[in-house]
Amino acid sequence: MIRSMTGYGIAESLFNTKKITVEIRTLNSKQLDLALKLPNELRFAELDFRNKIGARLFRGKIDATITITDTSADAVNQIDADVVASYLRQINGITEELGIAPSADMAALLFRMPGIFNTPEQSYDEEFVAKIGETLDTALDTVDRFRIQEGQTLKRDLLHRVDLILGLLDQVPPFEKARHDTIKQRLTKNLSELTTEGQYDENRFEAELIYYLEKLDITEEKVRLRQHCNYFNESCDEDQAGKKLGFISQEMGREINTLGSKANEVNIQRLVVMMKDELEKIKEQVCNIL
Repeated sequence: MIRSMTGYGIAESLFNTKKITVEIRTLNSKQLDLALKLPNELRFAELDFRNKIGARLFRGKIDATITITDTSADAVNQIDADVVASYLRQINGITEELGIAPSADMAALLFRMPGIFNTPEQSYDEEFVAKIGETLDTALDTVDRFRIQEGQTLKRDLLHRVDLILGLLDQVPPFEKARHDTIKQRLTKNLSELTTEGQYDENRFEAELIYYLEKLDITEEKVRLRQHCNYFNESCDEDQAGKKLGFISQEMGREINTLGSKANEVNIQRLVVMMKDELEKIKEQVCNIL
């Protein structure tokens, strides 16, 4: 089952008076590119969290944020009355010394001063860290479901475009006979212009014609392109198939390019251009697959 590298998940839980929030966003990337934001007090567990995320999401540009909010009224920032009193004494002394009129809103002035709020020191024990890990697992489950859903959308689009390429390939054979006749007429005309009497060795001509037809034969390219398309469709059901599908699409591109260079027929070349257009769209979508 293919997964998109685009995903989103959020999970919340409560542990005593603390609210744990884990939010994860993922985008496509060739490798694992993980940015993890978490409180400084949890830095000791950062490696474990990173390993957990990497083991579940494998690849992609990942932004993960772990936020801890204390719901207890005693745990919020508290005003340090001693610091406020110190600021007030200093302000009153300066205004009296310099003859400056006191502020009409002294409270607003004081509350803008730095260092007047105290934040209680946080401590995180093993049980609390385990709860954070469980919340992280829940967020990762949500991301995985999102990736699977997006992956199925991508799969339908990819299979549709591969079917379009196969449909275009099926339109090639009717133009091949006309292509052979065109090559034969061109060689005959060129030989007639090069000979003074318009006569030439027909056996040699047939041999040369067979040589050019074999040289420009596109049977192998058609067979290989069809095989690559079928292999692409089969690989869409595999896990972590993004890189593999990318390699197969490259092989499809080689066969389509060779088909175009050997076609030597305007209608076939038009079909090749349409195949290339669909293949480019496939390559764009494959870049989003895990």
